[in-house]
Amino acid sequence: MSGGRLGENCNVGQNVLISSGAKIGNNVKIQNNVSVYTGVELEDDVFCGPSMVFTNVINPRSHVLRKKEYRRTLVKKGASIGANATIVCGVTLGSYCFVGAGAVVTRDVPDYALVVGVPAKQIGWMCYCGIGLPSKGTSVRCPDCGRHYVIEQGSCREVLAPVAPPAPTFVTEAVA
Repeated sequence: MSGGRLGENCNVGQNVLISSGAKIGNNVKIQNNVSVYTGVELEDDVFCGPSMVFTNVINPRSHVLRKKEYRRTLVKKGASIGANATIVCGVTLGSYCFVGAGAVVTRDVPDYALVVGVPAKQIGWMCYCGIGLPSKGTSVRCPDCGRHYVIEQGSCREVLAPVAPPAPTFVTEAVA
């Protein structure tokens, strides 16, 4: 793995290959039989299910060297990739997205999107906690953890609760 990076607190299963040039963030879980090739970057908190596949060349041939054609694949923070899914090189998987088992991803996946099938198609949205979000409305709450999201124009974003300003401090003087 010379030239690669493996972050802290990672869990790497059996028969896992991490190629030189691969970058793996902190708290990443890579299940059994996964190869993380040169050009793949996994940000923090990514989950790679058993036997899922990354590619790194779009048109491989055994007799043609294409190491200079490796395409970057970025898996953003908190994304989950199901068992036996295939991620074709050159795509970006958005933060906290969820790729269903066996899906073949050939295009970028938006933040919080749930994609399934061959080729992968978006069928919904997922919460930070991994629970599907309600499919109706543009302002939704996770039924499990209560986080609030706005869904509009093909994207989903978390609405963070406003931070309350600190309470004012009053100095009172003792009256004698």
